[in-house]
Amino acid sequence: MKSYNPTSPSMRQRTIVEYKKLLSGDKPKKSLTSKIQDRAGRNNRGVITTRHQGGGVKKSYRMIDFVMNKINVPGTITTIEYDPYRSAFISLVVYKDGDQRYLLTPQNVKVGEEVITAPNAPIKIGNRLQLKNIPIGYQVFAVEVRPGGGATLARSAGGYVEVLGSDAGLTDLRLASKEVRRVPSDCYATIGAVSNPDYSLTNLGKAGRSRHLGIRPTVRGSAMNPVDHPYGGGEGAQPRGTKRPKTMWGKVVGGHKTRLPKKWSNKFIIQRRPKIR
Repeated sequence: MKSYNPTSPSMRQRTIVEYKKLLSGDKPKKSLTSKIQDRAGRNNRGVITTRHQGGGVKKSYRMIDFVMNKINVPGTITTIEYDPYRSAFISLVVYKDGDQRYLLTPQNVKVGEEVITAPNAPIKIGNRLQLKNIPIGYQVFAVEVRPGGGATLARSAGGYVEVLGSDAGLTDLRLASKEVRRVPSDCYATIGAVSNPDYSLTNLGKAGRSRHLGIRPTVRGSAMNPVDHPYGGGEGAQPRGTKRPKTMWGKVVGGHKTRLPKKWSNKFIIQRRPKIR
């Protein structure tokens, strides 16, 4: 982490990941980038469906290979790059057949190392193999939930899943939330943990950096007028005035389940995550 001298109030608390020491690529591979239209949280009718989004600096989207279907074709990590659309670093991998793809970068890998995707690949950080061939206790990331469906679990910075064991064609995994989930043993996963584990320690330091990231201000409901929010109104600081917490549209929140009762993956959850008191 990099900290700054307190030359101003905003610099006093600012901490960032020192990317220059970690990254090796200056510019992204142009053929693997595309432009995504910024909708600022609006749908096709222009109605805001996700609040507090908009603005931000221009950025290009890196097309990441989450399926990783280059079976038994070794590849070499040529760069480790920053991705503005995700918290983890990405790597440009050049395969033996000449194909180039962006992959999520694991921790503790360097430029020049070789990686491979195979059912029985060697147990090495960055290699991708089937869960039934990964020993108990290993950390993995970019885990499939359905065979061939692509990486779904553990894709953000510092994330990983622990392998608990395999039996009867299914593998038990412990997620970061302490939930224990069961997935088919034929699913693929990458050995190691996702790069950039210090991302959670970042302190933006000032509101302007949030605007650079496309995050707009969030106004407290108690600071609004009664017409705008159930908590609004009153002279000075006032209690919310409602028995239960509500959204700005008057919907009661907290204390009720939001997961669909007939979701297809419910039967594969062995142990739910502990409740936050």
